[in-house]
Amino acid sequence: MRQGFPIATRGMVVGLLGGSFDPAHGGHAHITREAMKRMRLDRVWWLVSPGNPLKARQPAPMAARLAQARRVMRDPRVVISDLELALGTRATADTVDALRRLYPGVRFVWLMGADNLVGFHHWERWRDILRSVPVGVLARPGSGVAARLSVAARAFRVDRVAQGEGIGSRRAPAWCFVNLPLDASSSTAIRAGGGWGKA
Repeated sequence: MRQGFPIATRGMVVGLLGGSFDPAHGGHAHITREAMKRMRLDRVWWLVSPGNPLKARQPAPMAARLAQARRVMRDPRVVISDLELALGTRATADTVDALRRLYPGVRFVWLMGADNLVGFHHWERWRDILRSVPVGVLARPGSGVAARLSVAARAFRVDRVAQGEGIGSRRAPAWCFVNLPLDASSSTAIRAGGGWGKA
């Protein structure tokens, strides 16, 4: 394994939570803890992205976002990483492909909030992601119904499993929607409040 890359052993189930984390907040930590518990994940890797190709506004500097993420999520089972920068990938599908090649035998689960599932069909090669790794969708305030009726949910409706437990051992395509106590924290709201991203 390359220097600086997380360690994972064959058979381990690793959740991947990607995003700009601009900034990371309690909601990210909350869904991470719930995913580990409800999906029986051994580890979760936060993939702090260099930028979001779907957004015109680019995020705060990577170093600041990584530092904030490490302040928010203090759990030895969670790795805060700039793997996409190290891999040179921008699209999630390319990141998933690269990680599956680098970590043969590790079982990855892509994690996302329900708000992301609503627009998932706009992601580059979104169908390839669902066909490559199981996906765990975690409830987010105001997104439950829209997520369940989304283009991706309807396209892969026969692949939905009832429970998140054991999702990592399933063969893709497989996805689950996990209801959990909601945390209304929002990076957009934090930025709008003016306390983040100011020099």
